[in-house]
Amino acid sequence: EAVRLVLEEGRSVRDVERSLGITIGLLKDWVKAQRASNGASAPAGTEAQLVKELERELVRVRMERDILKKAMAVFSTDLN
Repeated sequence: EAVRLVLEEGRSVRDVERSLGITIGLLKDWVKAQRASNGASAPAGTEAQLVKELERELVRVRMERDILKKAMAVFSTDLN
């Protein structure tokens, strides 16, 4: 479960060790062993970081879209 928190949820090794009361350094060895057995070479948190980055970009793009919609409404109204 501790390894899953690091690999799948992107939590830091140190944070999980503290919250579960695991000896410092032990979880790092477990994560390393799990990665070796899975052949995973990506560092912990990579997927979580990517998701956060994509969420930020999505917010920005939605905001730009909304601004463009409002601009179109303003410029497409008849000035009569």
